[in-house]
Amino acid sequence: MCKFSFRWLAGALLALMLSGAIAAEPRVATVAVVKPSLDSVALDRIAERYFEDFLKLNPLVGSSTLGEARFEDKFEIVISTSHRSRSKALYQRVQRELVKLDKSRLTTADALTVILLNEELSVRLESLSYPAHLMPIDQYGGVPVELAQFGSGQDIQPLKTVRNFENYLKRLNHLPTWIDQSIVNMKEGVRAGVVMPGPLIERALPSLQAMTQGDAEKSVFFSAMKIMPASFSVTDRERLEGMYREAIQRRLQPAMAKLVKFLEKEYLPACRTTAGIDALPKGADWYAFLVRSQTTTSMKPDEIHNLGLKEVARIRAEMEKIKAHYKFEGDLTVFLKWHFDQPQFRPFKTEQEVLDAYGVLNTQLLTKLPDYFGRAPKAPLEIRAEPELTRSTASDHYSSPAADGSRPGVFFTVIEDPTKYRTTGMATLFLHEGQPGHHYHIAIQQELPLPKFRKHGWVNAYGEGWALYAETLGREMGLFDDPNAYLGHLQDELLRAVRLVTDTGLHAKGWTREQTMKYMMETEGVPESEARRATERYMAWPGQALGYKIGALKIQQLRERAREQLGERFKLKDFHDLVLRDGVLPLKVLEAQVDQWITSQKSARKL
Repeated sequence: MCKFSFRWLAGALLALMLSGAIAAEPRVATVAVVKPSLDSVALDRIAERYFEDFLKLNPLVGSSTLGEARFEDKFEIVISTSHRSRSKALYQRVQRELVKLDKSRLTTADALTVILLNEELSVRLESLSYPAHLMPIDQYGGVPVELAQFGSGQDIQPLKTVRNFENYLKRLNHLPTWIDQSIVNMKEGVRAGVVMPGPLIERALPSLQAMTQGDAEKSVFFSAMKIMPASFSVTDRERLEGMYREAIQRRLQPAMAKLVKFLEKEYLPACRTTAGIDALPKGADWYAFLVRSQTTTSMKPDEIHNLGLKEVARIRAEMEKIKAHYKFEGDLTVFLKWHFDQPQFRPFKTEQEVLDAYGVLNTQLLTKLPDYFGRAPKAPLEIRAEPELTRSTASDHYSSPAADGSRPGVFFTVIEDPTKYRTTGMATLFLHEGQPGHHYHIAIQQELPLPKFRKHGWVNAYGEGWALYAETLGREMGLFDDPNAYLGHLQDELLRAVRLVTDTGLHAKGWTREQTMKYMMETEGVPESEARRATERYMAWPGQALGYKIGALKIQQLRERAREQLGERFKLKDFHDLVLRDGVLPLKVLEAQVDQWITSQKSARKL
């Protein structure tokens, strides 16, 4: 439990703002110079040591957040009993260290760090009380697919030097050990009644089966060899190819064959027919925890479900106006299906044409964003197509820049068939996954003078809530003046509202996979394939989909509160910079920050 209350934080922040110890305007960097107390120095050491110890236990996180060479050959079996025990010991140690700090001797910034670190430790510890490690394979294929994807050279595994390729192979050579542990865990899960839904395993099998056989040169694990730089010597090239070929034939393919055989013969027959996590032992408690941690609120599943229904009705009413623009007669869902099939919204012939269209959109945004933000990220943003291996299961997403600047932020878009790629949702998607969505809050956060665990931290309701809120800025920027683009925005907003209904339906109300798919198709007008993919995502990742709408609604609520109370003094730039000022925050902390900022602005007006 957090030792420092949100109420105390808000009061302390306000007191310091009014005294002038910290600036009222979020873009002003001037602060009073105060010699740090011994407790502040101790906190810095605690936070730094925690982050380093955490990365040693989770080197893939180290690769994705820092991009440093020291992690690129490391791999930990995070689903093992030993790893879970070491993780628990780390979190408890840091909690004990934080208790020893004297709260009264901490600065406001330090107090916020303590709150956030305590919150993170509490969530991580509670998560260890639930048996997620007994279900290591989902429809995406788990670690085998993740490691194979690194071979594209477009993810967190650098593949530019001979040492890079050697380090990647070292990671691949850990896969057989991970597979052995995953089989042990899944057998335990079968005994305990903690198993995945059958359809998710069925969805994973084709990708996993493809990794079990065939010539080594045709293996997905060999894909890294196809992108070796031409500058490599013949000797290095032949040596690396030989090492990869041997690893694939002698270790990787046999291990994958063992995993697939187990999944087909033992695990799949024992999988459950239910869709929700509440069907598992103590599943209702598990879901309640996931709801709390993913939304950072005290909202209950029923409350979230009803909020979703209200939002669905509101957004569909707005869609009726678009339907009227197209002079379409008939039901809204029928209109959405009709619009989906219109060929004029599929103008692309090649993958590059899709990427070029996003490039044009990005150029437009770069001229508009300075009117909405006082600060922009220094890291560049690149636009890339999702690697072929993961296109069938992946969603469009953002990959953060490396802390040392060696890797830019990247917007990955899934282009399975460019002739079927629709223009309808491109603008709203890029606002979310690109800028000012994830790229602004993640890249800026990495530039802030924060402890490393905060520089590279994540709070789902804030992160996804900000990105969804960023989509709404498209209307103010004029990006949705085109009815097709505005419909795309409304469709994506509807998707997030539907998530509130379906996630809670699946995991708290006994909805089936088929029932959930039907609701999506009837409400959103999406094809069965899209409804299936979305439903299975929520089945595999309970609670995560709730953060988007709940976080966005909170940011919108705080913006309107500030506008109403400040009137002409309200500046949207300042509000946005304020929201991004301290990195990701639980929604209660964000609300406290905004409220004290509003109060300080009012006080400044009276002076």
